[in-house]
Amino acid sequence: MGRFIQIVEVGPRDGLQNEKAVLTPDVRADFVRRLEAAGAKRIEAVSFVHPKYVPQMAAAEEVMAALPPASGRSRIGLVLNGKGYDRALGTAVDEVNVAMSATDGFGLKNQGLNVDQQVEMLSDIMAGRRNAEGAPGATPKLTATLSCVWGCPFDGEVSVEQVSELVARIAALGVEEIALADTIGVGDPWSVTRKVEAARKAAPDATLRLHFHDTRNTGLANAYAGVEAGVNILDASVGGIGGCPFAPGATGNIATEDLVYMLERAGFSTGYDLDKLIESARWIGDRIDKPRLSALSRAGSWP
Repeated sequence: MGRFIQIVEVGPRDGLQNEKAVLTPDVRADFVRRLEAAGAKRIEAVSFVHPKYVPQMAAAEEVMAALPPASGRSRIGLVLNGKGYDRALGTAVDEVNVAMSATDGFGLKNQGLNVDQQVEMLSDIMAGRRNAEGAPGATPKLTATLSCVWGCPFDGEVSVEQVSELVARIAALGVEEIALADTIGVGDPWSVTRKVEAARKAAPDATLRLHFHDTRNTGLANAYAGVEAGVNILDASVGGIGGCPFAPGATGNIATEDLVYMLERAGFSTGYDLDKLIESARWIGDRIDKPRLSALSRAGSWP
């Protein structure tokens, strides 16, 4: 087998949060199980946010209660602040992903916090984790996702220096995995290379993950650039569903099945069953009334 590229499936969270359809907790849990049957080992299953603002993500606790722990699986809960983090700790999530922003504009819109306040929030969470070391019930793994790395709908362009400085601050707090996200899909392969290289220099001991949206049809090209730059972990959403309700124009993610097809045709290994992924994409498309959104869900695999 070739080099292994881990694909973190984000359909149940980033995929559903921007759709008009509000699915029940049972259907969302079924979605997670179907994706795991297709090969997902790490999956962003829920988001601990206020249902007033993101009703699609309501009842995260119920979704997690319907997903008993499974060996070799990691269910991730996204949080925006300390309150969300505390909610996550009350469930069986295996990982907590703290969402942050590279810009004040998006941070204030998404979380009500500017960049410095977000770093302070993360610092408080990390301090609490250190204080809990040795306590019964180990805290779940923690990662951070930095939104709007390639551009902000409110503040415009985001420089390499902005990203580098913030990645260094996050890594200094002890976060071992940092995701760089193109929230509104404005990146290009060459800027991906530059910002990955800068992030690696800023946090040489951290693991980098990349999260691309295909808003302007550059998602797969950007994923290619990330892999060529040495990144081994990519986010994707089955069917290409998703977006951000707080970022105007932020439409779907890279489709997991399209990404798996591209990588495995090139000789990489992903651990996914492509036929089952396509089946899952069609299944969720029917439930949100958006059938066959991705290229692979329309054309199928080959040969």
